Amino acid sequence: MTTTKSVLWTKNYLIDCVICFLINLAYYLTMVVITDYTLHTLHASLSVAGLACGIIILGALAARLFVGRSIERIGTKLCLYVGLLVFLLSAIANLWTQNIVLLCLVRFIQGVGFGAASTATATIMAQMVPSERRGEGTSYFSMFVTLATAIGPFAGLYAYQDGDLSLNLMLSSILLLIGCVLTFMLVPPKSVLPATAAATKKRGFSLSSFFAVEALPLSAITFFVSIGFASLLSFISPYTASKGLETGGKFFFIMYAIFTLLSRPLTGKLFDRKGDNIVMVPSFVLFAAGLCLLGLSDSNIAVLASGALIGMGFGTFMSCSQAIVIKLSPADSIGKANSTFFIFMDLGVGLGPLLLGKVIPLLQFSGMYELLAVVMLMCLVSYHFLHGRYVSAHQKNQLALQQHLNN
Repeated sequence: MTTTKSVLWTKNYLIDCVICFLINLAYYLTMVVITDYTLHTLHASLSVAGLACGIIILGALAARLFVGRSIERIGTKLCLYVGLLVFLLSAIANLWTQNIVLLCLVRFIQGVGFGAASTATATIMAQMVPSERRGEGTSYFSMFVTLATAIGPFAGLYAYQDGDLSLNLMLSSILLLIGCVLTFMLVPPKSVLPATAAATKKRGFSLSSFFAVEALPLSAITFFVSIGFASLLSFISPYTASKGLETGGKFFFIMYAIFTLLSRPLTGKLFDRKGDNIVMVPSFVLFAAGLCLLGLSDSNIAVLASGALIGMGFGTFMSCSQAIVIKLSPADSIGKANSTFFIFMDLGVGLGPLLLGKVIPLLQFSGMYELLAVVMLMCLVSYHFLHGRYVSAHQKNQLALQQHLNN
C-alpha cells in the first residue's frame, strides 16, 4: 500500500501535465503577438494595445476568484471541461473580431476560460501527487508550464505573418480541442469534500470565501516576485535593443527555460527530503543575482548568463512556493489555495508593467533591474519572518526527537 501511494508518474498525472502544457501553449501563441496585431491591423493606440494584451489576465483573475471557492463542490473535471470549452470557443470567435472593442471582450472571456482550466489542472495535480513527493511532483508539473513558456512565444512569432492572427488562433484551437479529448480520458481523484459539507459550506463574501488564508503570506510574496518576472516579459526586448544586445534578448527565455528544466528535478527532490528553506532561500538569491547581472550587462553572454540564474531562481521559487501553499492548506481547500496563489501571481504579472513603467523614466532600464534585485532580497527577508523561521524551528524539533529516539 505504501509503495502504491508513492507512485508519481501515473497515467492520470501525465495526462494532467500534458493538458496543462496545451492550455499554456495556446495562451502564449497569441499573447506574444496580440500587441502588434492591435497596433498594426486594428490601428489602435499603444495604451489600447496594452489593454488588449493584458485584459486576458483580468479574465483569468475573475475566474480564479470564483473557481477557487467552488471547485471542490462542482468537481475538478467539470471545471476543466468548462474552462477548456470557454477558452476554445473564444479563440474561434477571435477569428471574426474586426474591431478593438470585440477583441477586448473576447480576450476577457478567453481569460476566464484560461483561469478556470489552469486552476483545475493545478488542483488535480495537487490532489493526486503523494504528500511525501509533493515538491518533486509540483516541480515536474511546473516543467510543462516552462516548456510552454519557451515554445509558445517562438511558435507564436513564427505563425504570425503580416498582421494576420488567423494561424495563431487556429493552432490554439487545435491544441485546446486536443485538451478536451484528453480530459475525457482523465480520471481525477474524487473530491475530499463530502457532498453534505459542500452544500453547507459558507457561501458569503468574506475574505475566506475567496482566498485560502493559509496561502496568503507566501502568495503576497509571490506578488512581488512576479513583478520581477513581469519586468522580463515586458521590457527585456526594448532593454537589450537599447544596448545593442538583441541576440541575448532573443535567446534570453531559451536560456531561462533550459536552466529551469535542468534544476527542477533536483530542487523538487531536495524540497521533499531536506525541507522548504534548502531550496527557497537560494531561489531568492539567484533571482536577485540574475536581475543584478542583467542590469549590469554589457554583452550578450552576460544577458544569457542572467537568464540562466533567473531560470534557477524564479523557476525554483514558483514550483516550490506552490508546493508550500498546497502543503499548508487543508485537503478540502487545495483548489482555493491554488487559486489564491495564481491570483497573486497574475496580479504581479499584470500590474508589474504598469508600476515599472513609472520607474523606468527615473532609473532607466538598468536601474530598474538593480532596484528589483534589492526587492527580491527584501522578499527573502519577508519569507524568513513569514514562513522560513517556523520551518527551521520545526526541523530542529524533528531532529532532536529523532536523536532522542535513537538514544
